[in-house]
Amino acid sequence: MSEQTKDHPAIDPAALARAYTEVAERAARIFAAQLARSPSDAEAPVPDEFGIGKAYMDLWKSWFAHPEAVMQTNVAMMQDAARLWQQSWLKLMGLPAESVAAPAQADNRFRGAEWQNHFLFDLLKQSYLLAARRVHESVAGAADLSDESRKKVEFFTRQFIDALSPTNFALTNPEVLRETVRTGGANLVQGLANLLRDVEAGGGELRVKMVDDQAFRLGENVATSPGKVVFQNDLIQLIQYAPSTDTVFRTPLLIIPPWINKFYILDLREKNSFIRHAVGLGHTVFVISWVNPGAKLADKGFDDYMLEGPLAAMDAIRQATGESKVNAIGYCLGGTLLGCALAYLAAKGDDRVAAATFFVSLLDFAKPGELGVFIDEQQVANLERRMQRRGGYLEGAEMAGTFNLLRSNDLIWSFVVNNYLLGREPMPFDLLYWNADSTRMPAKMHSFYLRNMYMKNALKDAGAVVLDDVPLDLSKVKVPAYFISTVEDHIAPWQSTYAGARHLGSDVRFVLGGSGHIAGIINPPAANKYGFWCHGDPTAAKQPSLLADPAEWHKGATWRTGSWWDDWQAWISRRNGDARVKAREPGKGRLKALEDAPGSYVKERVGAPGGKR
Repeated sequence: MSEQTKDHPAIDPAALARAYTEVAERAARIFAAQLARSPSDAEAPVPDEFGIGKAYMDLWKSWFAHPEAVMQTNVAMMQDAARLWQQSWLKLMGLPAESVAAPAQADNRFRGAEWQNHFLFDLLKQSYLLAARRVHESVAGAADLSDESRKKVEFFTRQFIDALSPTNFALTNPEVLRETVRTGGANLVQGLANLLRDVEAGGGELRVKMVDDQAFRLGENVATSPGKVVFQNDLIQLIQYAPSTDTVFRTPLLIIPPWINKFYILDLREKNSFIRHAVGLGHTVFVISWVNPGAKLADKGFDDYMLEGPLAAMDAIRQATGESKVNAIGYCLGGTLLGCALAYLAAKGDDRVAAATFFVSLLDFAKPGELGVFIDEQQVANLERRMQRRGGYLEGAEMAGTFNLLRSNDLIWSFVVNNYLLGREPMPFDLLYWNADSTRMPAKMHSFYLRNMYMKNALKDAGAVVLDDVPLDLSKVKVPAYFISTVEDHIAPWQSTYAGARHLGSDVRFVLGGSGHIAGIINPPAANKYGFWCHGDPTAAKQPSLLADPAEWHKGATWRTGSWWDDWQAWISRRNGDARVKAREPGKGRLKALEDAPGSYVKERVGAPGGKR
């Protein structure tokens, strides 16, 4: 077979016709199903639910009040166009010419060779990037906008700009054009079939498929660290992991993951599993696996999550090991809950936590990052009404969709191109499998969290948050603490986690890692990928005081190569001391094994056939 035949296989008209017919029949079934829905099945639309209309009205008022700013933008765009045409014609004639606009280093949309080498596509790319830059500058520089309106117009303008990228359209994406010619349009037919499949999976709403989820099985190729479930209640299963050393630190380690995600982000694969790493260093590791709640747990509140979550787990660990103290780690929302639990225990005079670690966790929500765009009185009230209509809980897919918007090019548009324009299936990627494994949240708990933490920022104020009739005061927490945050975190900005660390009344070590909310935390030493900034020695008895200004802290920090995992281990080892005991086998103490890790709670998968995976 010739190379030309391989690149351009013969197109079977009959097969293509059958594919068209199957897609048409599938589309007709979906359309008929939508028409058959009774009016009561659909929720009444909420006018301007996100307050976008008001925010853009404020923007237009600003532009009308300051026409000189609009004129300056228009002049700058004309100058950009002139420079671009000049440089592009020089390039077309084979003369040296520098690009007028180039994508950011992390922007993967324009990696293909045609975007650099082909005159038309290079011109299209640069035109888009220049327009995007000027539109964003015009919005960001608008005067007289409230903070709330500014955040919204900047965020949703970016979504609009990302959506209009030439990579997202068949006629302006060279890879899609090449594939369309190669297959005679079969890629677009298959892409439409993929689109209809994703609409069916979403019950009439588009749910973009990001991963081949059939490639993964919990306990088989993800979440494989050996262990046993040794305790459970309505909200948690507690997993104790099997030791891999002959002796272990006397003080056991409890990990509190966020209830918005599954715990196995810390146990994806053997080579990057924080759980397996900690076990290998001699920790007796316990992990909370949160239930995926439904309507029966709609009345569970934030205090229930504290009492039946970390505090119940600590009681169980005492039974399992006989130890009165634990070290605790909280990841993201789990860290916020850990902060609440520490303040609660301090108020009770309970010193059962020996040392606390916070992974990218907010205790001060004054500057919560881009998530704040979705949290104001109007949006939270609408969300509360929607949760009650749906049985008293928030569907995991809704929150997952919000998080995906924060990185729409990577987590939305790249899959639109792959699935619907190229007609391909997504790859089997364990991190995206975890990302798509969303969880629900009880309405009562979620409403309390949004209103008290994000809207009121009450946790930082002594006595403003009351759980189980106990006023919380973070300044009363005297437990030594380790904060790891990441410089590119878009969910828990490091300046905000730094502010929260200063509210504790204890000795705090703050470390700033590279990358973002996930990659910066799942950073095994063997990968040698991201370094970190810090002050002082992790083994010192007392850590340097945190400066008031995080920028000043960063300016004076020392950059170290390697993983913060090693820095944390040095810090926690100093606090554990030299005391070691014989390795503890899960299920061999007073708490008997209920089932093998990873347990059944984590296998409750939203939207999966039969509900399990």
